[in-house]
Parts: sequence; C-alpha cells; structure tokens
Amino acid sequence: MKVLLAATPLTGHVNPILSIGRILVSHGHEVILNTATSMGRRAGDIGARFVPFPPEADLDLRDMDAAFPERKHLTGLDQLRFNFERLFFDPIPHQYAGFLDILEDFHADVLIADNFCFGTLPMLLGKRNKRPRIVHCGVSYLQCRRDDGAPFHAGYPPAHTEAQRQEYVEPRRKIEEDFLKPIHSYLDMRLAESGVKPLRMNVFDAAVSLPDVYMHSSVPGFEYPRRELPAPVHFVGSLASQTGTVALPEWAHELDGAKRVVFATQGTLANEDPGRLIQSTLTAMADEPDVLVVVTMGGRPVNALRDPVPGNARIAAYLPFDWLLPKVDVVVTNGGYGTVNQALALGVPLVVAGLTEDKAEVSARVAWSGTGINLRTQSPSIDALKQAIRNVLDIPDFRAAAGRMAAEFATLDTEAEVLRLVLTPPTTTAQDGDPGEQVTTPGK
Repeated sequence: MKVLLAATPLTGHVNPILSIGRILVSHGHEVILNTATSMGRRAGDIGARFVPFPPEADLDLRDMDAAFPERKHLTGLDQLRFNFERLFFDPIPHQYAGFLDILEDFHADVLIADNFCFGTLPMLLGKRNKRPRIVHCGVSYLQCRRDDGAPFHAGYPPAHTEAQRQEYVEPRRKIEEDFLKPIHSYLDMRLAESGVKPLRMNVFDAAVSLPDVYMHSSVPGFEYPRRELPAPVHFVGSLASQTGTVALPEWAHELDGAKRVVFATQGTLANEDPGRLIQSTLTAMADEPDVLVVVTMGGRPVNALRDPVPGNARIAAYLPFDWLLPKVDVVVTNGGYGTVNQALALGVPLVVAGLTEDKAEVSARVAWSGTGINLRTQSPSIDALKQAIRNVLDIPDFRAAAGRMAAEFATLDTEAEVLRLVLTPPTTTAQDGDPGEQVTTPGK
C-alpha cells in the first residue's frame, strides 16, 4: 500500500503522524511524509521519503515568535484567532496543491493527516471518487460539538443540569461572535482559492465528521461522554513518540527509585518563558529532600533559566519520554495533549497549569478524570504549585485514577488498531458535495 502522511509542522502534530508512519513502514508499506522542511529530517527516522510542503506553506514554527513576531503581542481569543487564520488556514490552498502534485506520481491509497492540516478540506468537500481515502489523526482533545452546548475551547467541564447548561449560553454566544464567525469567514476565503464553496458546518465538526476515518490519539475515558460520536471516530490509544537519537543524560542512573521524581515540562510550543512553570517548579520543590526534579526545556537552551538550578534538579534540552516517564511520580505540565496522554498511558498523575492553545481544555479533562490537579492558570504561584505537587505525590487517589486510565490504554493495541483502520477501514460515511449534515454513531 502507498500512504501519504501530512503533518502541520509542530512537534505535537508531527509526532503522532510519525508514529503512524513507523507502524506502516514496519509492515512493508511505502510512505511519503509531507510537511515543512524544518521537520523533514524526521522522515528518515521512520524509513519514509520526505517531500516538503510548497514554499508558501513551508513554515518553520519551531520558534513561533520568530515566525510571527506580531503574535506575541496577542492574548486570549485574539491569539487563538491569529493561530487558526495564519498558521492553519493560510496554508490550505498551498497544502492542497502540494497534495495534488504528489498524487500525480505517487498514487496513494490513503492520505493520513493531523486534524489541523486543513489542506485536506478541499478534497473532503469534493467528489469522493476523485481522491484517496482520507484519515485524520486527532492530536488534541475531541473538538466536535458537545451535547451540553459548552463553548468551544473554554475549558468548561460537562454540564449535568439545565442550570449549568444555561450558564454556558452567554459564553458560547461570545465565542461564536468573537472567534468562530471571524475564522469561518477567513476559512471560506482560503477555500475559495482552491475553487471550493464555503463550508456549511463548523470547521471543527468537519475535521472530525468528513474524513473516512478519524483516529483519536487517546482513550474514551479521557474524553467527555457524548450521546453520539461522529461515525468516523475511533480511539487508538497513545501514539507515543519514540526514543530516536536522543541520548540519555549522564545523571540517568539517579532515577533509581531512591527519591520520588517530579518531571516538569512546558512542551515545545508555549515554552518561550520558562518562568511560567518550569522555574516555578524548581523553586517550589527546591527544599524537598525526598524529591528529584527533572526538567526538559523543549529544545530551548538550559541557560534560558534565569535563576540558579537547585541541587535536587536535573535539566536537559530534550529527554526520551519512553525512557523517562516510567520513572516519574508526577508530571507538571502546561497541558500539552501528547504529554498528558503519554503520562496517563503509564499511570502517572499530573499537575497542569496552562491556558493557551488547547491547554485549558486538556487541563480541564485532567481534573474531571481525577488524574491530577488543574491550577487553572498558566502562571501559578510558588505556594499553589508546591501544594498541588505535594497533594498529587501524597494523596493516593490521584495515582489510583491515573492507574485506571492506564488500564484503559492497555486495552487498546495501538499498532493493531492503526493497521486495521488504515488497511481495512470501516464502511465510509463520507458524502459528496453536502457537508451540512453530520453522521453520528452511539458514543462510548
């Protein structure tokens, strides 16, 4: 089988796509990775061939502020709108054109893209017999609309009463007016450049409902219950990143169980200011004799930390998660979806503190599932952070809940599920030319 992989050039989007590609290559399938040049070298890690995005979509997003200097002055919905319009929607016509160029010579049976790689939309809105099968990989929380009418991206827990649902009405109206309507107008302009009519449904519903298969990189227990799910949705467990070429640090032997390990990370995107969480964690736990604090800088230099490193802390630019996480007692994170799911797949509880990108929603799910504490801020105080970490370390309920989540992850054979869905997919629900209706199936 021939497979075209496409990935938004952000680490949290590329890693799951690479994991899928690694599985397919290992079973003898021919794979092309289509993403930005900044991520292209990683195709070789899985034995795939690399083809870069067209120049207009070939963005280097490893340093977001350098790529889009105007973005760092934006906050809240303004920054979120900027992200979708400039990072995800502007590349659509160029990604789509690039897919068509590749498919002229590489007659792929299936195109697999992360759910933010919206260059697939012109294909999904066209004729089914004019395209390969399309599989989306969900790299964030399940973003299709909820039964309780909660506003998009706001981090609201499930509503269980009519009074709670009514509380969501005004915030939902505001987000629709200030965010959803503007980005949809912008999206329609980008689609028009590819000769596609305006999208007749919410773009986040479309990304889940229109592909032939939607592989969601988590388990049902970490997603809010719904009466119905869009028919393409299938949970596949954790699409964890692999060790690759990241070397173990010289202090690796210290993670021998003699002390409890607190691992702090701000991921690879919202890590421009390590003082928000990493530095605060180091300060909060500096005088805890039973704890060793391990920090990764998401690729930024270790000297980006302003203050001296405490004696009970160990710092690295990167660390291989598949080696590290089994040795960890609590993960402190700003709520990156991949990090949270990798931790829960191994039964590690969390302290989360993040509001940007999708992090408010991911953090809310941590609290809802009982697998950790959500501090509901991206800049927690030293005292609040210390208390939360000690609570997760010392109160067994958090580890027990994370253990139950790990047991659910263990019921899914991720490799087998990926192969099943890619090679012998369920009967398609894709429609030709009428994306206004959403096909659903009973939820889990």
